[in-house]
Amino acid sequence: MPHTYQYARAALTVDGVVFGLDAGELKILLIQRALEPFKGKWALPGGFVHVEETLDAAARRELAEETGLADVFLEQLYTFGAVKRDPRERVVSVAYYALVKLSDHAAKAATDAAKAEWFPVSRLPQLAFDHADIVALALTRLQGKVRYQPIGFELLPPKFTLSDLQHLYEVILGTELDKRNFRKKVLGFGLLVPLNETQMSGRHRPAQLFRFDADKYEKLKKRGFNFEL
Repeated sequence: MPHTYQYARAALTVDGVVFGLDAGELKILLIQRALEPFKGKWALPGGFVHVEETLDAAARRELAEETGLADVFLEQLYTFGAVKRDPRERVVSVAYYALVKLSDHAAKAATDAAKAEWFPVSRLPQLAFDHADIVALALTRLQGKVRYQPIGFELLPPKFTLSDLQHLYEVILGTELDKRNFRKKVLGFGLLVPLNETQMSGRHRPAQLFRFDADKYEKLKKRGFNFEL
């Protein structure tokens, strides 16, 4: 016989903050809720965890079901458990953040989502539940983590220029970086592979294209390599 608990239990959900870079802007993927509560409001993709699945599996399933996203960088962020955060019942949510190459992932709504759209982080609509708090914490985590782990490359195309890379960091961190110092530091890591290709940008001379050597980074990390910008 299964054990029966005498105490009421809270429901468990997962929510995902999906970041993408588009036209020089950091954006977040939101869904418009098709069901109550907050029907018609914008929210983070997410849903209830099935009894037989892990939290990570639930987060990936919800992203796939509500937005069509799969095989993306995904990391647990924080647990949100305010007593009245959900008007339906006592709900605890484990939040995640994901990084995607926005050009590879068009917005796609499914299941209980009426729409799915990318919004600039600086111009988000009013969000349902406590999702504004989740977004704020996810942005803070991203700003901190890009300085000591090369997760920013998850937002760039496979081939990029040094200007593209610097702009990515400036957008995430919300500040201008010294061009000479930035390039000296990122090239000094030895993780960028120069390609025999260039990219035109307006009237400027063609810019060298690079790719990130993820395999080399993993090998160096095992030896205690420290990536810090």
